[in-house]
Amino acid sequence: MNFYIVDVFAESKYAGNQLAVFCGAGVAELSEAQMLLIAREINYSETTFIRSPDPRDGGYDVRIFTPKKELPFAGHPTLGTAFVLQQEIIREKVDRVILNLAVGQIPVTFNYHNESADILWMRQ
Repeated sequence: MNFYIVDVFAESKYAGNQLAVFCGAGVAELSEAQMLLIAREINYSETTFIRSPDPRDGGYDVRIFTPKKELPFAGHPTLGTAFVLQQEIIREKVDRVILNLAVGQIPVTFNYHNESADILWMRQ
């Protein structure tokens, strides 16, 4: 499976809050127990799983795990996962990405600087 390490709330690499984001082939087939084991292995405060590269009901299905349990919502995982969605799955400039989380749909808005995603905002 592909995964990305994202530094959220950071202005440079190797700073901010670490996040692992899993996506691509194999993620949809993972059980809840397997996602928890992967989150334990990564051992970041949170790890997310993008369940499909295709939107459903206008958003992307995402699950968030700590090394101990699944979370219905968390801030930096939502922003970091939206960034990976825009950069690696959508692959074009968009104004907004919606994540389908356990708490419901969370929209994340993108601001760009020099054609690169610069600041992301979420409305929870």
